[in-house]
Amino acid sequence: MTTSAQPAPGGPRVVGLDLGGTKTAAALLAADGTILARHSRPTPAQEGAAAVLDALAAAAAEVDPGRSAAVLGIAAAGVIDPRTGMVTSATDSIRGWAGTPLGVGLANRTGYAVACDNDVRATAGPELAALNAETEGHGSLLFAAIGTGVGGAIAVDGRMLHGASGIAGHIGHLPSPEAAGLLCTCGATGHLEVIASGPAIAAHYERLTGAPVDRLETVAARAAQGDAHAVTAITTGAAAAGHVLGGLANAFGPDRVVVGGGVPRIGALYEDALRSAFAGELMKPLRGLVPQAPLFGHDAAVLGAAALTTTLPLHHPGALR
Repeated sequence: MTTSAQPAPGGPRVVGLDLGGTKTAAALLAADGTILARHSRPTPAQEGAAAVLDALAAAAAEVDPGRSAAVLGIAAAGVIDPRTGMVTSATDSIRGWAGTPLGVGLANRTGYAVACDNDVRATAGPELAALNAETEGHGSLLFAAIGTGVGGAIAVDGRMLHGASGIAGHIGHLPSPEAAGLLCTCGATGHLEVIASGPAIAAHYERLTGAPVDRLETVAARAAQGDAHAVTAITTGAAAAGHVLGGLANAFGPDRVVVGGGVPRIGALYEDALRSAFAGELMKPLRGLVPQAPLFGHDAAVLGAAALTTTLPLHHPGALR
């Protein structure tokens, strides 16, 4: 589905893409950040990397049929190295995604110069920009996205950290005592993601009860009705996230901590447990720091993707031809 707005006059335009395992979103943005057109389509995640790149190019063409933009930014699932433009690691949510030359592959298909990054870091970009506006460009941010997985982004003194191979910020793969012995999607055991994500909380409820459960919202509904096992599953996952975020806060000293994603939206039970565990970890100079909800809504990823074109290396067409 594509929707358009009246074109904004003047200035360079940018295409922003948000690639997830189930849906791809595209937008054409004016120089002032106004969204001029939108498009979304299912991600052909099980058809392989080439099909995904083709779908991304088609989504870009939908929002910019007149080729008014010269650059494209993409926020993508997986571990993305923005310097090389490569997907350096990925789960099987997109088949064959690891090892994909995302930057030049998409540049060759579209003709745009392409900047790329991990989807959570890109989503955190507008949060960092807002914080930098308050701190004269020196904001430090800890951003967590807790949904079907647990992702994160870390910015220190106004600069987003990327790290070796683009792996910085993957907080879901930090050790968590609550997850001891549980197998993680990365192949290790005992990582935060397997106790704190939405599917992980549902799986923990199943371990406690022996009864299958379809999704996190069912566990939340049972907790609201007083089911003690449901309460335990939710508060265990929330506390695990809070402990890890508190420890990271001590390590990086953020001005702001933001927790987004679908899991925190299940209600106060989760939020209170996370905040309590977080507060219990903080060193004295950080006491009073409280995790906050994101400032930006559903457009954060495409806005952040577009902004990548001003801060990260651009990958140009021709490199793979």
